[in-house]
Amino acid sequence: MKDYLFAYGTLAEDRVPLEIASAVKRLKYVGDGFIFGRLYDLGDYPGAVLDAGARRKIFGKIYELPSDSKLLNRLDTYEEFDPERPSKSLFVRKQTSINRPNKKTVKGWVYEYNKGVRRRPLIENGRYSKKAG
Repeated sequence: MKDYLFAYGTLAEDRVPLEIASAVKRLKYVGDGFIFGRLYDLGDYPGAVLDAGARRKIFGKIYELPSDSKLLNRLDTYEEFDPERPSKSLFVRKQTSINRPNKKTVKGWVYEYNKGVRRRPLIENGRYSKKAG
């Protein structure tokens, strides 16, 4: 069974920082997609808050993950996700339904922002657009 990753921010191939670029190059691009929730501008990166019942969409890219668990561990470290202490993590990796343009869905991983969003600007169109600097 294939594992997928939904990237809506700095893990998307056109925005990848050098520190994680070699790992992201190992991901296989599958296509564009969206999830339901709200996307916030956190400054240097965005943060998604999932809400399956929402009408708001967060747009991003779908990648197939290689079977190598070390890659997922590396992405977890980059996203400051600690599976042993999720409540202390900046982002939490969760399974969610990812919607494809062809109206099909796939299950995949997404990093959900795990801190407060009060006073954080909502990205109304659901698309993060800052390029890696």
